[in-house]
Amino acid sequence: MKTVILCGGRGTRLDELGKVVPKALVEIGGRPIISHLMQLYASYGFSDFSLCLGHLGDKIKDYFGARGEGNIRVTFQTETNESWDVSLYETGEDTNTGGRIARIANLLADDQRFFVTYGDGLADVNIGSLLEFHKGHGKLATMTTVHPRSPFGIVDLNDDGTVNSFREKPRLDVWINGGFFVFERQVLDLLDGDPVLEEGPLETLAKINELMAYRHTGFWKCMDTYKDSLEFNALWETGPPWKTQD
Repeated sequence: MKTVILCGGRGTRLDELGKVVPKALVEIGGRPIISHLMQLYASYGFSDFSLCLGHLGDKIKDYFGARGEGNIRVTFQTETNESWDVSLYETGEDTNTGGRIARIANLLADDQRFFVTYGDGLADVNIGSLLEFHKGHGKLATMTTVHPRSPFGIVDLNDDGTVNSFREKPRLDVWINGGFFVFERQVLDLLDGDPVLEEGPLETLAKINELMAYRHTGFWKCMDTYKDSLEFNALWETGPPWKTQD
């Protein structure tokens, strides 16, 4: 199975770092976040990657040793002597998430199913269990859902305004889209034009009862701001919680 990684975003909330480094190449422990993400999939035996490039895509090509214009496929040798098949596709500077997948649809049409995820998020998702869940329900799409942490501390109050306690950035009791999708190839038929994946296509799949949620209650975090990059590196120093297999 192929793993499609969306890594064309501009990283506007990464301050000055986002102007010179694509989000996928922001380093955690001296390695780009996308390397950690790909290692997760490879640890479950999935090492055929299709990267949808956009903003500063040439820098991502350089990292993987892919020289030249246009779409390029390389065999990437990791620091631990693993071999990954990496295809790098230029999908447009400002293309939407669904549009990026649409632009490589002809390259995925022969695949019965494929993974899709965002290039700026890490989790300790069990990819094998995710795939078995998808196969088990028989629908067209699976989306991994997660409990996010509140960006603020929470104050617990009585009705009269008495403060009972404080909770520092607790996990919220809601589910959000965490990426780590599994799609059947029929999903490609919903990607006409340049759609935002999270709007039309996923909403349509939900309306026709073809989208299931894989509930992940473990670690999940995205690289959204410069502060997130600092937090990721702090986690690396204490033992990365997204590393599930060697």
